[in-house]
Amino acid sequence: MNALFELVRAPAALSVPGDVIAGAVAAGVPVRHAVGLSAASVCLYWAGMAANDWADRHVDAVERPHRPIPSGRVSPEAAFGVAAGLTAAGVALAGAAGGKRALAVAVPLAATVWTYDLAAKNGPAGPLAMATCRALDVLLGASTGRPARALPAALTVGVHTYTVTALSRHEVAAPLPPPTRERAVRDVARRTRATTGIVAGTVAAGALAAAATRALTSPAPARAKSPRRRSLSGLARSVLGGRSPVGTVAVAAALAAGYAVRYGKAQQRVLADPQAPRVRSAVGAGITSLPALQGALTARAGAPLAGLAVALAAPAGRILARLVSPT
Repeated sequence: MNALFELVRAPAALSVPGDVIAGAVAAGVPVRHAVGLSAASVCLYWAGMAANDWADRHVDAVERPHRPIPSGRVSPEAAFGVAAGLTAAGVALAGAAGGKRALAVAVPLAATVWTYDLAAKNGPAGPLAMATCRALDVLLGASTGRPARALPAALTVGVHTYTVTALSRHEVAAPLPPPTRERAVRDVARRTRATTGIVAGTVAAGALAAAATRALTSPAPARAKSPRRRSLSGLARSVLGGRSPVGTVAVAAALAAGYAVRYGKAQQRVLADPQAPRVRSAVGAGITSLPALQGALTARAGAPLAGLAVALAAPAGRILARLVSPT
């Protein structure tokens, strides 16, 4: 069982439901209605991880002999069966939870996952294919609502995923002269670090703009004839429940900043020491900090409490990553 957990990189799945939730909230779908689609998303993610190891089994025999397939703990046939079974389960769950509209996204998502693993991963379109997978995952959550409203969130998650995938190409030392390889790694890390800052700043600015729009267009609340001091619990419900623009902006900005700091620091360490272990650490940070970005997007859409809940997957993922590598 431990080998299967390692095969699908189980802890990394904590970064998946946040895609669906961010998309659902942006599209006006209640969070409780996104549970089934979140389960479908996790299945498709795990399917992609298993298919990735199956496709890379010959390369891993040389570069990562500890992985489940080359180490003999999982047979290639079993890994392929796990990938196929999880794909079928993910598509079926999406159909059951969201009907034809969800299937219209889940089927292309599954196809893109397999295309990445079997064909695109090592080519120039690899990062774009993986970014498309994550963007479609956000739109899966939005599929039963107004998907167009979730396009900015999908683009944001896609851009982040592009940076992680671009870095991941340097997790194993390339057969190049050290100065050439180090220069190439630094160039990638420099670009991804700048992109991370832009992503975080855009999310925070978007939250401010959205909150200002809601404040200007929402009717003013009726004043009580006998004003009383609001209880702390009532104030918290107002701020975190999405009724307060201040709460929306504060939560979104804080989570976006946390995302930028954690992921940015890991990329900065790569710039200081562009060796494969530092790159793997940065890739892991990109994966485990994604829930903070998803939480910021969820808060920006007017659900700060749900955003905080999504962001809690980040520390949980970091703890579990010590037991099973997410990369």
